Amino acid sequence: MRYNFSKTAKLFPTTRPVFLPFKFYSALFLVAGLSASAILPVSAGTAPKNQLISQKSKTVEITLVSYAVTKAAYAKIIPNFVAKWKKEKGQEVTIKQSYGGSGSQTRAVIDGLGADVVALALALDTKKIEKAGLINPGWEKEAPNGSIVTHSVVALETRAGNPKKIKTWNDLVKPGVKIVTANPKTSGGARWNFLALWGAVTKNGGNESQALNFVTQAFKNVVVLPKDARESSDAFYKKGQGDVLLNYENEVILAAQQGKTDTSYEVPSTNISIDAPVAVVDKNVDKHGTREVSEAFVKFLFTPEAQREFAKVGFRPVNATVAKEVQSKFPKITRLYTVGNLGGWDAVQEKFFDDGAIFDKIQGGRR
Repeated sequence: MRYNFSKTAKLFPTTRPVFLPFKFYSALFLVAGLSASAILPVSAGTAPKNQLISQKSKTVEITLVSYAVTKAAYAKIIPNFVAKWKKEKGQEVTIKQSYGGSGSQTRAVIDGLGADVVALALALDTKKIEKAGLINPGWEKEAPNGSIVTHSVVALETRAGNPKKIKTWNDLVKPGVKIVTANPKTSGGARWNFLALWGAVTKNGGNESQALNFVTQAFKNVVVLPKDARESSDAFYKKGQGDVLLNYENEVILAAQQGKTDTSYEVPSTNISIDAPVAVVDKNVDKHGTREVSEAFVKFLFTPEAQREFAKVGFRPVNATVAKEVQSKFPKITRLYTVGNLGGWDAVQEKFFDDGAIFDKIQGGRR
């Protein structure tokens, strides 16, 4: 199904993100060789300098670490939570934020970035933090919907007028088609892109040999592999690289809202459900004394109020009521599958993305 940005923007008429003033912090548990993450505060008040922030004080501070393309949604959701907490608890909340590639963010948290809450692009990354001893086992049961806070699918974003006539997965392997996608080694979004390409064959009656051949041919047409979804968008929009960008559907919708015109996109009817989890980082919240507010923030993300904000910037909501409200705004997927249908994240990681696995072999063939 083909969409034009000018039409898409009208489907979400009140969704232009409103960003509050941000201040960058650069010294949050950094380790040697790890560059500083951008930490962005949204606050109902300012904590006194050098004051140890705890649950019992008049102010409380938590850190959200998330993947790049969620930033616009949280710009609206966080102030709503801050106001709600202030009204109900009488306590000022500062939520500092860090955004980047999901894989890079995962490593940063494991290496010392003091996240109280992580909202990453895939459960595999959250599992890595669990295995590092920072999140308790069973986190999937600590929030509604198996702790999956949003859905999306993969979209094919094309140049104005779609001059290469890219409408289906099969069009990606045509000679002369130049693809932009992030690197699956560093980007959760890129892993979803890869699995969507694989499933385009295996979920349509093809075997794994055919899928390997198809994905190999597709990656031969990849002209740039940025480290995360945000950099992929910049390469496509700002640098003019590629004929088609493999992208989150929500990122495409957000681009429309931000005024990128004359760009079309296709949503293949066979697609993977991009399921993004959220979790409290147990070791950190216990250390910081922020468990109560961190758990409340996670639960708030599943409320209709927060889910509507996710939907406004293009995420498919997990809340059933909100999903029904906005279902006409999203193209229908006739064959939707999950990572579980591909064996689950542990099996998928080992098969496709570990060192020496299928992706590395495909990359080796491109050199």
